[in-house]
Amino acid sequence: MKRRHGVAILAGVAAGWLAPASAAEKAPASAPGALAARCGSLAGLRLADTTIASAVLVPGKAAETSIAGEVAGYRSFCRVVARVRSAPGSDIGVEIWLPVDGWAGVFHGNGNGGFAGILAGGYSGMADGLRRGFATATTDAGTAPASPLEGDALIGQERKWRDWGRLSTHVMTTTGKAITKAFYGEPAKRSYYTGCSTGGQQGLIESLYYPEDYDGILVGAPVMNRTWGHAAVLWDYAAAHRSAESRLSDAKLKLLNKAAVASCWRQGHGLAGDRFVSDPMGCKFDPAILACKGGASDACLTPGEIETARAFYSGPTSAEGKASYFGWLPGSEMPDTFGWAFLQKPINEEPPFGALFKWVFGADWDWKSFDFDRDMPLVDKRLDAIVNDATRGSLKAFAARGGKLIVYHGLADTLVAPGQSVAFYERHAKEFGGMGKLADNARLFLAPGMMHCGGGAGPDSFNGTLGIPRQPPAYDARHDIFSALIDWADGGKAPDEIIATKFASDDIGRIDMQRPLCPYPQKAVYRGWGSTSSASNFACTAPDAR
Repeated sequence: MKRRHGVAILAGVAAGWLAPASAAEKAPASAPGALAARCGSLAGLRLADTTIASAVLVPGKAAETSIAGEVAGYRSFCRVVARVRSAPGSDIGVEIWLPVDGWAGVFHGNGNGGFAGILAGGYSGMADGLRRGFATATTDAGTAPASPLEGDALIGQERKWRDWGRLSTHVMTTTGKAITKAFYGEPAKRSYYTGCSTGGQQGLIESLYYPEDYDGILVGAPVMNRTWGHAAVLWDYAAAHRSAESRLSDAKLKLLNKAAVASCWRQGHGLAGDRFVSDPMGCKFDPAILACKGGASDACLTPGEIETARAFYSGPTSAEGKASYFGWLPGSEMPDTFGWAFLQKPINEEPPFGALFKWVFGADWDWKSFDFDRDMPLVDKRLDAIVNDATRGSLKAFAARGGKLIVYHGLADTLVAPGQSVAFYERHAKEFGGMGKLADNARLFLAPGMMHCGGGAGPDSFNGTLGIPRQPPAYDARHDIFSALIDWADGGKAPDEIIATKFASDDIGRIDMQRPLCPYPQKAVYRGWGSTSSASNFACTAPDAR
């Protein structure tokens, strides 16, 4: 039956028993007294600019089997919550789980999402770290009381922007390592990082500016150009709200998606029977092929709907029609969570993630008056140096000390443009003197049909640290990308493919499909025989070989 690693821990969080506790709170009566005292003693730990808010022993729980499948247990751990206040306006939350038995000698940092502001954003990765016996930590990125989808609380808080954009993950890492050393009496021997979305950006910042912090870094769908990433979401929202006829209904999105997949298949960028596009970056699709010939219906697109779809595909453009940023790829049109439907829906009657523009223009900013040609230079002038450091920097120092970086990105992502990850990889390959040289220390894996950090029609289960898709069928280096990173960083073989799995929607234990994810610029090519549901019938092939 399908393993559901971390579910019990996360359910406990939701139930409230892992809510932040006071330092004086007693450990559960069933916990061994010595372990509770050892954990509780961390409440008195003295670290610069740091307050230990709580240090409480969480008892382990045995695995269970239910009608929903097998729910893995978890080992007992010491849960520490700290706050670091190193400068006026800075208040960075850090949480770390320390296994009381079986520590592997590893420190594991985790990222957050969106505007962050909460510690729970890192819990799914921490659950995987705890399973492996790692001391595992996360941070709220210093943005509380903001939340992942709402950043109005950060208006006028420039120091919090800096903590979110660059500083907080390093603070989490140094603080977490110090607490780890205090608990075990020795420092961690190895360190790894995992995160997706904003968490992906956090990991890139570590590799670019704090190369000594981690031996291996795994990042998914990393935000890099934060200002233009938010501008792309605003661009889409504005396009869908030009008029009452501009918004794309769920039925129209499904129509678009079906037509895009079919068009890309005819161009040789997909396989018959797949519900996703294998190579959307090579596909050209014009939604005008769906134009209504007579009256409007769910089987065709009106002129307003075609204009909206074209805006989503193109991404922000100047008044002269020149591309300012990336658009979304054919095959990404589905109305799933964080899909095209999400980009059209208001949050508190405003565009998603629009709070960033209020940091520049004030709380009364009105999205309807935003002019991209006029206003984006002002946004970049104010925020670029604070939140866009992932667009700069070098991996040279990280590589020189043997660090290993893996980036992965779903090609049906509609929150962070996949083209941004490709541009990042190609930029650093040029600096290293070619992709072959960069591949010794950094690799990029693109996942066809996968949405933002998971979900979508394509195989998306290949990372045990994520809470969105199901857990991979095995935690070995072939099926779990974090295990592949650990093996590589510890001196093993660089990953030349990762097997991604798609589970059946109606049977949590049945595998519908497996496909290899290949290191860029290689792509998975069907051998021409055998089931297209089996990864063994595909080969990772370089562009020149194809």
